[in-house]
This record gives sequence, C-alpha cells and structure tokens, in this order.
Amino acid sequence: MRHALLHSLIAMILCSVTSLSTANEAPAAAAPSPQQRAAMLKQWLQASQAQMRGYEWIETTVISLKGEEKSRLQKRCYYGADGVLQKVEEGATPASSGGGGPLRKRMAEKKKEELSAYMKEAVALVHSYVPPQAQDIQAAISAGRMGMQLLEPNRRVRLNFSDFKKAGDQLGVDIEIPTNRLLGISVNSHLDTTSDPVVLQVTMSVLPDGTIYAQRTVLDAAAEKLSVAIENSGYRRLGQ
Repeated sequence: MRHALLHSLIAMILCSVTSLSTANEAPAAAAPSPQQRAAMLKQWLQASQAQMRGYEWIETTVISLKGEEKSRLQKRCYYGADGVLQKVEEGATPASSGGGGPLRKRMAEKKKEELSAYMKEAVALVHSYVPPQAQDIQAAISAGRMGMQLLEPNRRVRLNFSDFKKAGDQLGVDIEIPTNRLLGISVNSHLDTTSDPVVLQVTMSVLPDGTIYAQRTVLDAAAEKLSVAIENSGYRRLGQ
C-alpha cells in the first residue's frame, strides 16, 4: 500500500513540476489540488504508522554541549496493545557535576538544572516534528503553505511546508523520484523565541519489508552550542 501511495504522490509532484516548466503550453492535465496532496500524504503516514506497530527497536539519544558528550540514553521502544508508543529506559550515562567548593557546586548544579530543562525541551521539539503528523500537513496545505522545489531533475524533489508547527518554521520532505523513496526530512524551527533557532536533519532508511523509518535525527541549537542526536536501530518483529 505504501509504495502505491508514494508512487501516486511522485506522479502528482512530477505533473506539477512539468506544468510549472511549460507555462506557455497547454497542460495535459490539471495539477492536483492541495486537498488531493493532503489525502495522499495522510494515507501514507497512516500506513507507515500501522507497519511500525509490528516492531520494537532501540532509541539512542546523545546530547552534546560545545562538542562534548553530556549524556547518552537508550530506550526500548514499541507500541502497546492500546496503540500508544512505549519507551522503556535501558540505560543512561549522565555527565558528572565535577569538583570545587560548595558555592561552585551550587552554581554548577543550577546550571545543570537549566541545561537539563533546555535539553528536554530540545528533545521534545525533535519528536514533535518526526514523524510529521497528518493534521499538521493538512493544516499547512489548506492554508496554502506548501511549495515544491525540484532539487535534481529526475532525481530528487522537495515538498516545503511553512509555519508547520510554529510561526516562521519550515519542514522539508525529500523524495527520490526514480525509486519513490523518502530520503530525508529537514526542519528549521526555534525553541522559545526566533532568537533561539534550531535545525533538524533526519536521515531515513528502509527495513527489509519496505518499512521506511527515521534512522538518525540530529538537532543543532547554535545559540546554546547544543546538539541532540537520536538514532533508531535494532529493529525486530515483536515477539521474536
């Protein structure tokens, strides 16, 4: 079902790109409407989510500050019988607070608490975008906030969604045209304010049965010199 949906989506994208490049010619067929694109994207997301419910995997989150690793956390992920994603902590390696006198220790602890809260917010931001939610895609398309960009002729195309989760953000979805494969997702967003920008880069991969998943997600928060890397690995069928 997924491949048929992606094939249809690519066909619609190519139709639109062709119509843009031949504006002076009579189009062979009308470009698909935003509502049609929304329907295809939502169906693909629903099919993808359904396939993932048959798997369990390990999610590894590494948080680095100024290039130095501060924590590494692993969780076993799977969907429960109620369809809710479960995450069970496997292990964590937090950084030590260091030595020094009482005042220095208190200052270090306060900074650690502030940084911990910032890290949690950054990780939550990652999960709010990946995977994209069908209702957010629908809202962007209905409001006319979707655009298309041909990255490489006959090779790659990108769907851009502006104001996707927050005012001023942008979500990009890259698709490989020859194989209809989802290559990656990119996000330009921010945490509390636009003066605190973050950039997300998501690399997609494919399981043996064709299920597409986010293999690696990297968030960079330049203002805080913070990096969050989330890697999903060890996929296996539930019960095996």
